[in-house]
Amino acid sequence: MALLEKIDSSADIKKLSDEELEPLCGEIRQFLIEKVSRTGGHLASNLGAVELTVALHRVYDTSRDRVLFDVGHQSYTHKIITGRRDRFDSLRQYGGLSGFPKPYESVDDPFVAGHASDSVSVALGMAKARSLAGEDYKVAAVIGDGALTGGLAYEGLAAAAASGEPMVIILNDNEMSIDPNVGGTARLLQKLRVRPGYISFKRWYRELLADLPGVYHFTHTVKEWLKGQLLQENMFTAMGFEYMGPVNGHDPVALETVIRWAQEMEKPVIVHVLTRKGKGCPYAEAHPELYHGVGPFDPVTGEIKPVGESFSDVFGQTLCEFARQDKRITAFTAAMAGGTGLDGFAKEFPQRFIDAGIAEGHAAAMAAGMAKQGALPVFAVYSSFLQRSFDMLIHDVSLQGLHVVFCVDRAGIVGSDGETHHGIFDVSYFYTVPGMTVYCPASFQELRDMMALALFHTQGPVAVRYPRGGEGAYRDSCVLPELKLTEGGDVTVVCYGTMVNTVLEAAAELEQAGIKAEVIKLGRIQPNGFEQCLASLQKTGKLIAAEEVCAAGCVGSRVLAEAAGAGIPVNGACLLDLDGGIVPHGDRDSLMRDFGIDAAAIVRAAKRLCRREK
Repeated sequence: MALLEKIDSSADIKKLSDEELEPLCGEIRQFLIEKVSRTGGHLASNLGAVELTVALHRVYDTSRDRVLFDVGHQSYTHKIITGRRDRFDSLRQYGGLSGFPKPYESVDDPFVAGHASDSVSVALGMAKARSLAGEDYKVAAVIGDGALTGGLAYEGLAAAAASGEPMVIILNDNEMSIDPNVGGTARLLQKLRVRPGYISFKRWYRELLADLPGVYHFTHTVKEWLKGQLLQENMFTAMGFEYMGPVNGHDPVALETVIRWAQEMEKPVIVHVLTRKGKGCPYAEAHPELYHGVGPFDPVTGEIKPVGESFSDVFGQTLCEFARQDKRITAFTAAMAGGTGLDGFAKEFPQRFIDAGIAEGHAAAMAAGMAKQGALPVFAVYSSFLQRSFDMLIHDVSLQGLHVVFCVDRAGIVGSDGETHHGIFDVSYFYTVPGMTVYCPASFQELRDMMALALFHTQGPVAVRYPRGGEGAYRDSCVLPELKLTEGGDVTVVCYGTMVNTVLEAAAELEQAGIKAEVIKLGRIQPNGFEQCLASLQKTGKLIAAEEVCAAGCVGSRVLAEAAGAGIPVNGACLLDLDGGIVPHGDRDSLMRDFGIDAAAIVRAAKRLCRREK
């Protein structure tokens, strides 16, 4: 690591010779494999972006210039270069280095990034602010071909091209997002990849005539005219961009040259870069989807530490079972077939499987169209990504009472991905969607039973929300809206989903302390009149609601409102939740402890309410 140890900033990397760049990239790859094998993280995408990131730091000063990484999971090399190399043992760990760009970590991170397709819009905003303020920093956005499956990217591209603002957009084309890319954009990029020698020729031609500026100017004018006559216009040039590429994304010298040319043009430029996901690591190159977001693994063999069965697995298996019985069932995903457990469905029912790309709004609207025509669409999507479909939930699905089933994965705390990925807002926004039914399974069997309810016995829009990972000690199944799990007259404790495990643990500890908690598990949180909750409150007069969601619109506040409306006196209440919903990355146990929603916090709250503890 002789070269890497010298690099702590963009300035340091500019001091290296061209001949030192390739060895440096090799050291960075070795470093990434070693560190990510211990902590887990996004491996394949970062291995593919090493040379590109090095070239960007050769051209830009990220402490002042604004270089945005779309999604941001491919920013590890950027972090290594900008003084955070010594913190990589803490990557994605509680209190440690984030796996995504975070301005609170470094001035070199210009913007929070965790969801796809927004980088061009954000970069244009920064470029416009620069022009209005009369400042001179440079702006660039790095967006992958996967993120180009999202509609927001095209809104940004159209506006950026029309703006005339000097900015460079790097299209990092590795033919994948998490799963292989789909749609018309993928086909367009395939056509553009057929002429990768163009940049090499252009570089040779420019160097050849460097000492003959008059000849260069004349021949350049002729060349541009011929190019316009002979080369077919592409989508980017039609929009108004100067298009440069494709260029080999694993040649740092060529990349630096082209990016420098692009930023010197003082106009909106697209630089099309071809990279290979997992580059330099045989197992990651062979299986980039497995090493996109990966847990700890053997750095030599790539063997991934096994994990147990998950809610996602059970969902996928169950949907296949129902699909064999009912040909109306169609499954949707937004570039997350593997993550949501739909791989098996895609293989068994290819004609009934739809990967919409990173376009959740499109997926929800398309599902609504299918439902209107009598199909039974199921959209499997992470909670934090479903946020991007909120308008469609109301406008396209709810207003017509269409039966679309949203299987909401990663509900609650998801751990190491942090603020942008925790699924802690869906309960709040579902509450505002007219006619929405929301089921919250607490076990694998309950998920199976509630999926049957959602598919065949519920009308209108319906969501089934479940967490990342596996089930806990609670293995029963009850599809009733409310179920009393323990009898008690001292305090009412309300919960739903796998939070029931934490609550039952707390109830057992409270019983040892002489406090009898009446635990009410909600199987359906919307609609729900909370009859059993209110009956229990009439007896105890004290409420604890334990929820792995943000405070706004939480179920506990609804129970209190229903109690007030019914004239039931509540002598004390404690709503245990995730406050405003901005929760950092870290392991679930640590986050639950620090946000006060673990079993110990429930015990403390019950003792206070029952005046057993000050």
